[in-house]
Amino acid sequence: MTIQKPFLDVAVGVIINAEGEILLAQRPVDKSWSGWWEFPGGKIESGETAKEALLRELKEELDILVTTATPWVTFDYEYPKTKVRLAFFLVNAWEGTPKGMEQQNLAWTHPEKASELGELLPASLPPLKWLSLSPRYAITPEFNADTDAAALSTYVDRVITNGSTLLQFRQPNWPKGPASKELKHLFEELLSLCRQRGVSLLINSIHPRQWWSLADGVHLRSTDAIQLDTRPIPEDKLLAVSTHHLADILYAQVLSADFIVLGHVNDTASHPGEKALGWEAFEALAKEAGRPVYAIGGLKPSDLKVAREHHAHGVAGISNF
Repeated sequence: MTIQKPFLDVAVGVIINAEGEILLAQRPVDKSWSGWWEFPGGKIESGETAKEALLRELKEELDILVTTATPWVTFDYEYPKTKVRLAFFLVNAWEGTPKGMEQQNLAWTHPEKASELGELLPASLPPLKWLSLSPRYAITPEFNADTDAAALSTYVDRVITNGSTLLQFRQPNWPKGPASKELKHLFEELLSLCRQRGVSLLINSIHPRQWWSLADGVHLRSTDAIQLDTRPIPEDKLLAVSTHHLADILYAQVLSADFIVLGHVNDTASHPGEKALGWEAFEALAKEAGRPVYAIGGLKPSDLKVAREHHAHGVAGISNF
């Protein structure tokens, strides 16, 4: 006989200070998984929205009044005895100084150093990885045979100035045949520059699969994603998927994508005659993703704030980035 596990809806706060540190709490001795570290939060009560529950829980647990919290990622996780749906929020402003109102230990840490605190609650691990993703995702413009190392260097510097440390190499109109050797050299030159400057470079799946292992990850076109049954690259590389509707998002989940790009949000010259999603439809789809979502389509780096209000991790684009 199958035993039905209790299902809990939980609101969770990723509290980020001015230094980019996150606040983690150690579970008290009288609770399950005692001594393990987690993001603060708690159960959503009947009649509460996720955000209302977040504000209440952080007041009760930490004695802070949250003033800025934006919806981030919602995903399900199954523990040995329970199933939970975790609605994560990014918390960037609050009143008061966090303190353990339940006698729990608190610690500020950078996401990449969180494991140094001790055991981390399993459901906290995916968000810690996602926090390393730049909130702005730049896609290369059209390069040509005259694009040299100096031009690439200038381009990478502009990307960084616009707030991105995540870049996608995509050249859909580059000539085929012998010219592909020149394109590979361009790609390798850009990859070297990115690594010197701390920028992660993904390669679009329009380019030869032999090149994929050279990059820091792969960005799959939706038409390429549906041809695959399993994740095509190792877990230590980033996998992104372009999505336009729910079916694309489901494929991204099957492939264990690290993040998706969803759009187009606004009308764009590159999609003439195609209806834009708009923010309302974007938000409805982003809620189903279970991983970070970048909004794309007629957006600028400065659109990050409005995107985050609609469940986006960040924004992506070409010319404005």
